[in-house]
Amino acid sequence: MKHNRSHHYEWDAIAGILAAISAIFLHLFHVVDEHIVLPIMLALMALLFLNFLRHTLNNERTAVQVEHTQEMVAKIKASLTTPDVVLIGPRQLHAANEQFARNMRGEAILFNVCLSMYRTQPLFDALLRPAIENPQVTSIQFVLDEGQQELWQAEILPKITVCHGAGKVQKPHWCALSKNLSFILADTQPIGATEALLSFWGEPFMAQSTERKVPRYIFHIQTHSELLPHLVELDRKCRMQV
Repeated sequence: MKHNRSHHYEWDAIAGILAAISAIFLHLFHVVDEHIVLPIMLALMALLFLNFLRHTLNNERTAVQVEHTQEMVAKIKASLTTPDVVLIGPRQLHAANEQFARNMRGEAILFNVCLSMYRTQPLFDALLRPAIENPQVTSIQFVLDEGQQELWQAEILPKITVCHGAGKVQKPHWCALSKNLSFILADTQPIGATEALLSFWGEPFMAQSTERKVPRYIFHIQTHSELLPHLVELDRKCRMQV
């Protein structure tokens, strides 16, 4: 409806211009007197001015509507809260883990992770190698249960030593861990704040097979989550154990 109306205004302007040109030519050929042409010109100027005012009014109304829409969008964005924790399911598990490993920087802490999930070369390459070969990661510290020492020496450490950046992997801190949770804690890019990937041992969060345990669901702990200080404190207490 508005589109047709705007075209109507444009035809008014075109008709006015044509009428003015016609009046000028008629005057030049002495068909009409200048006393007749002058009122016609003034009337056409008034018509064009009114047309301009109508367009100006429409533009002002449009500007008001746009501003109102922007205010509504801003209110909607303000009402949306960013989740503290994001659940990642089996389909996105590898992609999310690889992306997290590639975004890490500084010191990375792998707390109570199940080393059996790194036993096969494909899973090692997908889950652990990206963090080791990430040039932004300066140190990787494992905090592991004492019961995994044999598996570390026999199968995990040989895979680490052939990776670029293997020297950044520190000697694991061995302690008695009775906790049923594990997490990877590190600063991430581009926000430069601490985040974590949190998982739990046992069903339904971890799938059990004859050879290894593989996470089925993990939680991406966002940088503003109140859970992060508790994970940092848990790591600190375990590392204080002799």
